[in-house]
Amino acid sequence: MSSTDALDPIIIGAGPAGLTAAYQLMKAGVPSTVLEADDVVGGISRTAERDGWRFDIGGHRFFTKVGAVEDLWHEILPDEDFLTRPRMSRIFYKGKFYDYPLRAMNALRNLGPIEAIRCVASYVWARIRPPADTTSFEGWTASRFGWRLYQTFFKTYTEKVWGVPADSIQADWAAQRIKNLSLLKAITNSLMPRRGQTDVTSLIEQFQYPKFGPGMMWERCHQLVTDGGSSVRFQQPVTRIEHAEGKALRVHTSGPGTPASYDCSHVISSMPIPLLVKAMDPAPPAEVLAAADGLGFRDFITVALVVPESDGFPDNWIYVHAPEVKVGRVQNFGQWSPHLVKEGRTCLGLEYFVNEGDKYWTMSDDDLIELGTREMTDLGLLDPTHVEAGHVVRMPKAYPMYDEHYRHNVDVLRGWLAEHAVNVYPVGRNGMHKYNNQDHSMYTAMLTVENILGASHDIWAVNVEEEYHEEVSNGSDPS
Repeated sequence: MSSTDALDPIIIGAGPAGLTAAYQLMKAGVPSTVLEADDVVGGISRTAERDGWRFDIGGHRFFTKVGAVEDLWHEILPDEDFLTRPRMSRIFYKGKFYDYPLRAMNALRNLGPIEAIRCVASYVWARIRPPADTTSFEGWTASRFGWRLYQTFFKTYTEKVWGVPADSIQADWAAQRIKNLSLLKAITNSLMPRRGQTDVTSLIEQFQYPKFGPGMMWERCHQLVTDGGSSVRFQQPVTRIEHAEGKALRVHTSGPGTPASYDCSHVISSMPIPLLVKAMDPAPPAEVLAAADGLGFRDFITVALVVPESDGFPDNWIYVHAPEVKVGRVQNFGQWSPHLVKEGRTCLGLEYFVNEGDKYWTMSDDDLIELGTREMTDLGLLDPTHVEAGHVVRMPKAYPMYDEHYRHNVDVLRGWLAEHAVNVYPVGRNGMHKYNNQDHSMYTAMLTVENILGASHDIWAVNVEEEYHEEVSNGSDPS
């Protein structure tokens, strides 16, 4: 009997991390059972469909520096199912468009000479007198761009995303989004000639994209793992995980019909880590449950407006920094793939960052469509008479919150699991309460499967590199 014959893994969640784990186990000859609370695969990387229109929840560029992940994409989907798309995103502020990530000369030119001088002076002052606390998003960003540029380009949008003051968000959010970019570096790169330079960094100008959206990848992966002998069971939220003597023994679910239970040799979990820990039976002590309760999430609504193609814009998305509107970002789904939209028209996906149960989350679809139309009109980005239809998609627990206590709380949960359920492996964005991109979520699952098969990777070290995710150096291999 081979060593893999004794494996009976349970995977919680059929998003990128969970399905990647199932796929890698299948290739190793290990069937698994995937338990999904929803009735579709893909998690936040699903492609929602309404009346023949397809919506990418949040926008997923298929670009990675992890060669093994890129290879896996093309193993799951054939090359002809990928499009190569131009990368473009900008900031909309006071009626003008600014390149994003910020390009110094473009930003300073749009701001005008007087404000540009003030911004540069503010940056110099921040270098002389850095913010006292650079562990917060506010201090970290102001130290790299100065207070004026921080207040113009970072504060409003960040507070829209999180719904709390920017000084209460940890610098991890900036470190994973901005990395080592700064105003000085942006100005230097704008002025220096690139010819002959091997250390000048630039941003990717194009990316891969499945022609029917990211959900296409996970629908195909679902098919492959089930064809390979694994099972994916929908509407099976995990309610209880029995454990004893340092190991998880059995996973219990609820759902339509009779509750079910599954014996397990290992549990790979992409469910939110606080819910994972609170499902453990016997229950953890009060201080561990308090740490679980201390971890929060931000929820997400897409309001999609159907308009003529000519009412779109060349960007994949636009960041809306205007504080007078609630909308935070606007996708143009036709710029992601022409297969997401219909002939002669496009869909503008307005993104609202909310809390589940708040007044926006509980608004009717019609009221949300009216709100989105009005805000786009107020911004001067849309003629309301051109809106032909609207659709709404809600996504709970889209973003793990990075408040001042999150790191401590995650460490408490990790420590308890390591002692009381050593065969439980958190993976992915919500599973690790870590702002992983899709490729990083997949990579945590790939390394976890290797660990189950005998390796010893530290999956918590994934996505801690210093450089910006979409930044590449001339002459280097981005894989």
